[in-house]
Amino acid sequence: MDFQIPDKMFFKIGEVGRLAGLDTHVLRFWESEFKQLSPAKRKGQRVYQRKDVEMVFHIKKLLYEEGYTIAGAKKWLKQNFSPDKKEKKGRGGSENKEILLSVRKDLEYVLSMLKKKR
Repeated sequence: MDFQIPDKMFFKIGEVGRLAGLDTHVLRFWESEFKQLSPAKRKGQRVYQRKDVEMVFHIKKLLYEEGYTIAGAKKWLKQNFSPDKKEKKGRGGSENKEILLSVRKDLEYVLSMLKKKR
């Protein structure tokens, strides 16, 4: 695919929209339509991982470049990018490590704030 994704772990919805050239309401709609696109929510905000950003570009290509309908794109993605298949293969790897490191960082921050209040 012809796109550049910055080398970072997490992206906010606005960043993903700018990268993909899409409005944020389009991304929210796609989240409701495509099971393969499911960013985490942290502190009330959507947090896209690299795999989510790549999926946005796949969906955009199917819909805008290849002319698929929403239903057709869903069918294509279900056959080629089933979340169940990916979950079984990918769980436990670097994806979980990134999430755990992020949670740890947040907890360390909270702990430091609590220590300051003493």
